[in-house]
Amino acid sequence: MLPIEKTPPHKQIDQDRLMVMLKAISHPMRFEILQYLVAHPHCYTKEIVDHLPISQATVSQHIKQLREAGWLASEAVCQMTRHWVDQDNIDWFKQTIGNIF
Repeated sequence: MLPIEKTPPHKQIDQDRLMVMLKAISHPMRFEILQYLVAHPHCYTKEIVDHLPISQATVSQHIKQLREAGWLASEAVCQMTRHWVDQDNIDWFKQTIGNIF
């Protein structure tokens, strides 16, 4: 039996980042939010809330997790928050997944 090679530190960072991103979209509501933002770029929290059968507080929590994982970017506009997919991170994700398979 061959010994298992330890992952080099630079590859471990990429692997950790990938795992965080995958975990974030493993929840059905977060995946739905991501899909909605792909179809409706630069929309406000209220638009997402109106689309989903969950409370505004729950939507905000899911958005926060998606943003922290790198899927989304957001900006405050007056007293509202606008969200969109973070294309640089999406491109990194696609390339990384492509390299695996």
